[in-house]
Amino acid sequence: MPELPDLTAVELVAQYRAGTLSPVEVTEAVLTRIEARESELHALYAYDPSGAREDAKASESRWHAGEPLGPIDGVPLTLKENIATRGTPVPLGTAASSLAPAPEDAPAGARVRESGGVLLGKTTMPDYGMLTSGLSSFHTASRNPWDTTRTPGGSSAGAGSAAAAGYGPLHVGTDIGGSIRLPAGWCGLVGLKPSFGRVPVDPPFLGRVAGPMTRTVADTALLMSVLSGVDGRDHLSLPPSSLDWSSLAAEVKGLRIGLHLDPGVGLPVLPETIAAVTEAARVFEAAGAVVEPVSPFLRREMLDGLDTFWRVRAWSDMAALPEDRRAKVLPYIADWAAGGADVSGVDAYRGFAQIDAIAVATLRATERFDVVLSPTCPVSAPPAEWPSPTNDPRRPFEHIAFTVPYNMSGQPAVSINCGYTSDDQPIGLQISGRRFADLDVLRAAAAYETLRPTPRPWP
Repeated sequence: MPELPDLTAVELVAQYRAGTLSPVEVTEAVLTRIEARESELHALYAYDPSGAREDAKASESRWHAGEPLGPIDGVPLTLKENIATRGTPVPLGTAASSLAPAPEDAPAGARVRESGGVLLGKTTMPDYGMLTSGLSSFHTASRNPWDTTRTPGGSSAGAGSAAAAGYGPLHVGTDIGGSIRLPAGWCGLVGLKPSFGRVPVDPPFLGRVAGPMTRTVADTALLMSVLSGVDGRDHLSLPPSSLDWSSLAAEVKGLRIGLHLDPGVGLPVLPETIAAVTEAARVFEAAGAVVEPVSPFLRREMLDGLDTFWRVRAWSDMAALPEDRRAKVLPYIADWAAGGADVSGVDAYRGFAQIDAIAVATLRATERFDVVLSPTCPVSAPPAEWPSPTNDPRRPFEHIAFTVPYNMSGQPAVSINCGYTSDDQPIGLQISGRRFADLDVLRAAAAYETLRPTPRPWP
């Protein structure tokens, strides 16, 4: 039998309802797990065991009365550090932050509290969320439970580490270029980047989403039923919907699937990764799906243009800081952002225009498919001390060519484990879908979850 911290959220809620488990005993077991692992993983920020115990006790009373607040009442969870919670500073992963307490909960924080979730604390991230790493000038670098010499990925770094280590079943990350899916891939998790606007965020920005990081597709769907609640602070969010997030059964036979193994730019895909993703496609095909190749559609000028625009945006934020605070930014990020200091207005606009170019190319390349399969990342997790797989601020985004297109196009995409490298590192399979078809993506992931070989035990 799995230990209490390793039970899924769906299992916990069922046992709370049956009266066979209590949120208090589950929370105590999760806190014990955290105490045993956190000194090596460094996944948490603003860890609050006393607050979690209070939340659990209140939830226990509600379950005894038969009056749970929502679908995740009593379930231990974490929020990424940049998702504001009232009274807690939001350092954005950087020592350059002023550390002012947040005046209110961000949308995701508000929704999980309203649903009775037991908040364990926040999870760590790199400076300004601009690294596929846990390296940070503010936090101790988080590490991957599968191999603590490696990074869990990023920028939802601590969330990936916490989920893989069993710090409770539910974790919320954010993603603007792959920051949920990349750590999910390297940590063997299910990580969903919802359709743009599906989960309200504050402040909103082009491509930015919040979404679940869990161990199972059903838990991801359960958390989406909470996170997708309406919040008027996000003027870019989608209209209210009545999606049945628990409806995950789907017919694989006849499903039109694209197989995308070459993004067109970026790092070469490791042969082991190609083999694992190709085998996942074969599994779908054996179940009756129709699989066809997807040609490369990302071009060098697209990735470089996006890099230019994001450097300008980062430099704009950093230039507004007092010099003493700017000096505290992680040197890699400072060097990268400085590349935007002298960009002309014309070149900044041309870089910005690549967002639309990427979106159009992605939509056209994938429109004939129900879902598209690809690697989540071309390579496996690099050393924990590296800011990115290239370890080079001049080439910062060579590893996001499979993930970032779907941020720019607004399409939903999920990462799910599809195997392991020869040195026992998880390999992520990305499943993307049409715009707003979040349930189609989760249904395909749920089908694969039942068809794939049994994953290895959690680390």
